[in-house]
Amino acid sequence: MSLRHRLGKAALATGILAGLLAAPPTALAAAGPTTLPASQYTLAANYNQFDAVNTALVSTLGTAAVHTVMDNANHDRTALPSSFSVAGLSTGFRFDSGDNSDCANYPQGITTSRDAVGTANSGNYDGHQLVLVSWYTKDGCDGEQARSRITLVDWDATYPNKYRKVLLVEPTGTAAAPDFKDIPVHAGGVSWYGDYLYVADTGHGMRVFDMRKILKTNTGGTADQIGHQTGSTYYAHNYAYVLPQVGTITSKTTSGTNLAWSSISLDRVSKSIVMTEYTCSSGCTDYPNRAPRAIRYPFAASGTFAATTTASQALQLPWYKLNGVASHNGRWWFNSSGQKQLYYWTPSAGASTFSWVGSGESLSYWEDDTSADLLWSLQEGAGNRNVFAVTQATYGGG
Repeated sequence: MSLRHRLGKAALATGILAGLLAAPPTALAAAGPTTLPASQYTLAANYNQFDAVNTALVSTLGTAAVHTVMDNANHDRTALPSSFSVAGLSTGFRFDSGDNSDCANYPQGITTSRDAVGTANSGNYDGHQLVLVSWYTKDGCDGEQARSRITLVDWDATYPNKYRKVLLVEPTGTAAAPDFKDIPVHAGGVSWYGDYLYVADTGHGMRVFDMRKILKTNTGGTADQIGHQTGSTYYAHNYAYVLPQVGTITSKTTSGTNLAWSSISLDRVSKSIVMTEYTCSSGCTDYPNRAPRAIRYPFAASGTFAATTTASQALQLPWYKLNGVASHNGRWWFNSSGQKQLYYWTPSAGASTFSWVGSGESLSYWEDDTSADLLWSLQEGAGNRNVFAVTQATYGGG
């Protein structure tokens, strides 16, 4: 069912019509990006890195199609609170109370089945219209980063308002003794294109996963157990499903410092992934103190990255503490959590600055043939994890 139908019901039910009717934000002129040599930025892609072990894992554990995972979705998403307001608000949701307040797990990246397959058949992948969110997990509320996961959220009135968590794992061992382990990355950005899911790996590039290869695992054991136990028993911190990495996209820079892959997003128009960096103007100890960059990497005609890919666009940005990026048809948006601002830029129109939400994370462009195009985003702060969509035209787009 269309997003428009769902919106009408959700808006009346949750009282977010005030957000729908809010006055457009005031756009302020801002300094814009400058062009960098795109040839300095390349990717090396390997989609077959774990083939032997993954084949053995599939043979041992079996796979679950996305529609099977969603048939077994076991968490209820809830409506946005009436207190949530942002200009151009169209729709959205919250995770259940446990996930909304969890101090050990933090949502970061966002992508949708509209990224994966486009607008055909209402953007359904394996029969479901989905919002996908990436998370990182700490070892306790004040612990170190320990693992990462995704959440698949049904976004179609045909189905219940449910979601399911899937653990991300890296294959280990051999074809004769296959195993897997946790992936302790920040998962700050995620992009879904075709059957492949790309997850940002801050200091390296991206990790690649195949949505056709979700594995079924045993839910017994203890919450700290991961991987092979005995015989054909595999545990995954009590998760019923794991998604094993299939490959790696490695980033290389011939001039200047290496890229910090803080966030990524898909541009279906130019068939590319764009990335940006979280940096500080000065004074940061955990992040680079320099101007951030945004780079565009095109897919090959096959719909995957070639063995070697050269960037098609590179920008140096005048904004800092960027958690999100989106691009569509020559337009760019950048979210700064630190400044609570959303920046819009095109080469012809220049840059504009809009007020935005606090603790905002990644962005994803939702294209629609019959309704307004949207920008999806989310907030990571415990107790305030709103996942929401705004009309992109409210923020400079046309």
